[in-house]
Amino acid sequence: MTPGSLERYETELTNSGLVILEMAAETKEDAAAQLAAKLFEQGRISDLAGFLKDVNAREHQMATGLPGGIGIPHARSEFVQQISIAVGITKFGHSLDFGAVDGPATVILLIATPASSFSAHLEVLATMARSLFKENFRESLRRAHDAEVIAELINSSLVFFDH
Repeated sequence: MTPGSLERYETELTNSGLVILEMAAETKEDAAAQLAAKLFEQGRISDLAGFLKDVNAREHQMATGLPGGIGIPHARSEFVQQISIAVGITKFGHSLDFGAVDGPATVILLIATPASSFSAHLEVLATMARSLFKENFRESLRRAHDAEVIAELINSSLVFFDH
C-alpha cells in the first residue's frame, strides 16, 4: 500500500446519514441489514442483497464482537463502491450478540470495503479496533446521542493512519 493512499477516504468514511440512533434490531443480521440499507441509500454499495450475503458469510467464519459491547460486522465485497462505515447505537435496553466473550453489543459498526482493497480493509479494521479498545472512545460513541458527533468521532479516529 502506498503511503497516503487512504487519505481521500478520511473525511467520507461515514457521515450522519450513515448513523442509526436508538437502533432496535432483533438479530445481528437485522442490524447489518439496517446499516447496509443506509449505505445503499447513499450509493456506497450497489447491491444490497449481494453485499449482505458477503457480510453474513464473513460473520459465519468468525465472530465480530469486540470487548466492551462492540460489534464490527464487515466485508470486502464487489458491491462496495468506497470504503464506508455505518454505525448503529442500540436503543436503551437492547443489545445484540456478536460473539464477544464479555457479552452482547450496543455499538455496531458495519465496515464495507471494495473487494480489491485488501490492505485498506485491514488498515481500517485495525485502526477502528484500536480506537474501540479505549473505554473513553466507546463511551463517547454511546453517550453522543447525536449522529453528527458520532460520525465525527469515527472519522477523526481514522485520520491518523500509521503509514
